[in-house]
Amino acid sequence: MSESDTFSDRAAIRELVENWALWRDAGDWERFATVWHSDGQMMATWWQGPYTDFIRVSKEGFEHGVRILHFLGGSSIDVSADRAVAQTKMTITQRVDVHGVLCDVVCTGRFYDFFERRDDRWGLVLRQPIYEIDRLTPVSGEPAPKLDATVLNRFPDGYRHLAYVQTLVGYEVKRDMPGLTGPQLDALYARGGEWLSGN
Repeated sequence: MSESDTFSDRAAIRELVENWALWRDAGDWERFATVWHSDGQMMATWWQGPYTDFIRVSKEGFEHGVRILHFLGGSSIDVSADRAVAQTKMTITQRVDVHGVLCDVVCTGRFYDFFERRDDRWGLVLRQPIYEIDRLTPVSGEPAPKLDATVLNRFPDGYRHLAYVQTLVGYEVKRDMPGLTGPQLDALYARGGEWLSGN
């Protein structure tokens, strides 16, 4: 594979990463579906499963006023033949009433994405976010709400506050997602290496 081919592949993958965030947050579900391959899987704090079901539950939440927004930073993309792994810095922001106080919860981390080229088209096969650090801030400068420590401490440091507010709005939140360090992150890196090697 030539250097120009690799550059073109990385550009195409980066465009998919950006389209994922833009179309999902805008509720443009028809175009959002084109980012994925047919067997694509989404892993998130509040949902794990096929991308088609992720679109359905995201659309339902969107229609009921749930706003989970994404902002992207830099990417590092490794390409090996028809497979790739992309890591992209991101923040997730959700605005929600927390015990009577309107708050923003902001989580910083990375999207860790498994891509594959099929029939000359790159598509997303698996998205696994890595949750590194988060915070909860009142929107208007009011005193912070008193959080239930029992609920808060169920979750890892990297997405503790995000999980708290998602629990408040009724989601069942997964408790063992990859963070800044730890065995879940190590296992994800190993899986990414196997993906690039063709396994």
